[in-house]
Amino acid sequence: MGCPKNLVDSERILTQLRVEGYDVVPTYDDADLVIVNTCGFIDSAVAESLETIGEALAENGKVLVTGCLGAKEAVIREVHPNVLAVTGPHAYEAVLGQVHDHLPRPEHNPFVNLVPPQGVKLTPRHYAYLKISEGCNHRCTFCIIPSMRGDLVSRPIGEVLDEALRLVKAGVKELLVISQDTSAYGVDVKQRTGFWNGQPVKTSMLELCKALSSMGVWVRLHYVYPYPSVDEVIPLMAEGKLLPYLDIPFQHASPRILKLMKRPGSSERVLERITKWREICPQLVLRSTFIVGFPGETEEDFELLLDFLRQAELDRVGCFTYSDVDGAAANDLPDPVPEEIKQQRFERFMEVQQQVSQAKLQRTIGRTIEVLVDDIDNEQQTAIARSAADAPEIDGQVYITDGGGLKAGDKVMVTITDADEYDRWAVLAN
Repeated sequence: MGCPKNLVDSERILTQLRVEGYDVVPTYDDADLVIVNTCGFIDSAVAESLETIGEALAENGKVLVTGCLGAKEAVIREVHPNVLAVTGPHAYEAVLGQVHDHLPRPEHNPFVNLVPPQGVKLTPRHYAYLKISEGCNHRCTFCIIPSMRGDLVSRPIGEVLDEALRLVKAGVKELLVISQDTSAYGVDVKQRTGFWNGQPVKTSMLELCKALSSMGVWVRLHYVYPYPSVDEVIPLMAEGKLLPYLDIPFQHASPRILKLMKRPGSSERVLERITKWREICPQLVLRSTFIVGFPGETEEDFELLLDFLRQAELDRVGCFTYSDVDGAAANDLPDPVPEEIKQQRFERFMEVQQQVSQAKLQRTIGRTIEVLVDDIDNEQQTAIARSAADAPEIDGQVYITDGGGLKAGDKVMVTITDADEYDRWAVLAN
């Protein structure tokens, strides 16, 4: 359940299970044990995780629970007292120990039952998530991730780059760098020098990006806070060494609401930096997320947010209405916004952003760009692809109307022929 960071946790658990000789099966009926990796970030995610646990219990009966919601074992056991065991996020060794308790290790010959060098992956073969750290040092009032995953812990840079290289050698053509706070990579270890391929490499976002850019694949940055260190990677994007794509969760634009959220920065400084980034790298694509209806948000605050959207002209935007999260400090803030006002503001927000997005995508009609094919619609003889501007599952797609002969993982040049608010259509370039 949940975000790509949880998906990577699941991949690690599955990889170790396969190393020990366990089989992964496609149905409840074939399974001797079910592991549910939960999300606990917002109320709807908690509800979905609890529902999935209930389904696994009903269909199989032997269920281990791990992940973010596992940090609140009492919540799980109140609804599902019959789960076998519960662990919190990134508790790989504990999960394996619980599996051993309830399903003894099979006889296993590692020379027969080989695990691929890149481990077990839940993504398509041509792209993969690369998690560089755990935890977060921020204390945003709407968020409980630090209480679940702890403070920032950066992975050794040599270990991260070794994993990236294994993925590339296995055929991965796009690495998606993820964490709770990608810009802060190495802060916890004071950017100490590590080693990779016998060479010293500093543990920092810039040095990591430089090393990844040498691997000859797309490198996409997610969960980036707008620290000064971000300015240093923009030239790499301008030079074509990284995808010109930044996923920065701004969350709001009103200084008062940002202060209530305990978020860094101001909209004025952000707009100035966006302008400078685009001067250096005109093709830069910016993705962000925002919360409307935060406690205390007035109509004036909301109008400031809409003005920011119009001025920033962000390429990809997600929006959420605020909801209380058990344990979040924002729950205690005064002046909650009524649900009907939240919904109205959400709709107004999306209307403004759709106008921005459609106008920007319309301007790409006629351009020839490189795309990465994700899937083929054989019935329509259409390839479903993404450009540098599109992250998998969260952004738009490029439909290649004459791409029936392509296959997933192909990189091809296409000419854009049409666009709407989110997606584009194209034909193969001559």
